[in-house]
Amino acid sequence: MHIAYICEGVRTPIGRYGEALATTRTDDLAAHPLSALRLRFEKSDWETVDEVVLGCVNQAGEDNRNVARMATLLAGIPCTVPAATVNRLCTSGMEAVAVAVRAIATVKSLSLLQAVWKA
Repeated sequence: MHIAYICEGVRTPIGRYGEALATTRTDDLAAHPLSALRLRFEKSDWETVDEVVLGCVNQAGEDNRNVARMATLLAGIPCTVPAATVNRLCTSGMEAVAVAVRAIATVKSLSLLQAVWKA
């Protein structure tokens, strides 16, 4: 079994319900940390990322779709990279980390980008 390491972390801004971030689309907000990682690792070959796993809490209405996929595309990550949204309410972020670690540890994935978004 392989050991998984967290090498870099970026998160979305934290806001209060109905305030400054209320009019920001979920996928637009989730694209920010993904874009920041692309800038930090601009020499990386983003085509080699096996998957993006993103935790998202309380998806509803227009946000009731694969937020990870939309955020990945908005962040400029190649369309060949798949993305999955994990919704486990308050533990969505931790579940996304666990999914990524399991994939790396079992060699299903050697290059996996995990992102956390909490609504």
